Amino acid sequence: MTLPVPSRSLSALVALSACLLAACGDKADNAAPATPDAGATSAAMVIRLGHVAPLTGPQAHLGKDNENGARLAVDDLNAEHFMIGGVAAKFELLGEDDQADPRQATTVAQKLADSRVNAVIGHLNSGTTIPASRIYHDAGIVQVSPSATNPQYTRQGYKSAFRVFADDVQQGSVLGAFATGKLGVKRIAIIDDRTAYGQGLADEFEKAAKAAGATVVTREYTTDKATDFAAILTKVKSTSPDLLFYGGMDTQAGPMARQLKTLGVTVPMLFGDGACTVEFHKLAGDGAEGHYCSLPGVPLEKMAGGTAFRDRYKAKFNADIQLYAPYAYDAVRVVAEAMRKAGSTDAVKFLPELSAINYPGLTAEIAFDEKGDIRNAAVTLYQAKSGAWSPLETMGGQAAK
Repeated sequence: MTLPVPSRSLSALVALSACLLAACGDKADNAAPATPDAGATSAAMVIRLGHVAPLTGPQAHLGKDNENGARLAVDDLNAEHFMIGGVAAKFELLGEDDQADPRQATTVAQKLADSRVNAVIGHLNSGTTIPASRIYHDAGIVQVSPSATNPQYTRQGYKSAFRVFADDVQQGSVLGAFATGKLGVKRIAIIDDRTAYGQGLADEFEKAAKAAGATVVTREYTTDKATDFAAILTKVKSTSPDLLFYGGMDTQAGPMARQLKTLGVTVPMLFGDGACTVEFHKLAGDGAEGHYCSLPGVPLEKMAGGTAFRDRYKAKFNADIQLYAPYAYDAVRVVAEAMRKAGSTDAVKFLPELSAINYPGLTAEIAFDEKGDIRNAAVTLYQAKSGAWSPLETMGGQAAK
């Protein structure tokens, strides 16, 4: 049974359905069954999921983390002999590398659209997710990002776009409240990397901090390729801030923290999720201690089954979870559950189920609002202590049940 899409206009649904029917109407539902799944009593249908993230370049450690989370979900679904419409489903993951480059992202997105995948998990970065989303929407392909936080992604009117992660508006307001309330800072310096993610989060943080009475003493800019921050940090030092906020990824935040210590600047730094990683500590060295970051969601140890997931991930990939793997896992599982509820792999049929879903995921109880954003999103604050991120408090949302 197909459920109505909550809080969505009839005209929007009709328009989307027309697009999806044109692009997806002859997909897996009309395809001949594939080779029977081992242990199943009926022929298996093959469900192809695209996954896109940077698998080469400075952010490859994060991209591989996402892909590993998605692959673990696919392996679990196949081991469970997951059924859709009374037929055993065999999931396949098509991993693609967008190099964290918006131009490469659209090339990869078109490749997946031409391959007629059943859904896409990704992309990792906001700057790649947003341009790719138009291609997926026009092709009638459902997209669920486990990590892109820029609000624009789900505010373009694309009813096929979802995320299982708090966005920059939610995270920025928490960071602003934490800086001015818990840390009591009055003078703030801000640096961002000019990407859709870094600038977007810095903008939201600045709004929240100013609304709480703080003063931004300087706003500086770098790039997501930079490694030398001496000039910027020297200028920041001259403004005597109480706090330095950086909007960007760990590949810049780590060296920045190390260079800040070299300059003898002792003010704390505050980051969003892009720098709240294991890699940050490796890159920052002894400059990491005492800084703060936020990560949407609850700590892994407080997720339902989080500790077991961490151990299984480590055993399978011989690596520690960097950041987004649990969310990539949930992104795959929630798409599969929508297909199961619809009894179909056709996006026209399972999209309404995804929009209305209430799924007890690993990371949280997953339900989407009318934009495709996760409801009741939590954000957790951490502090760098002894080479690791130590959780301080979780604001908003709820843990998975």
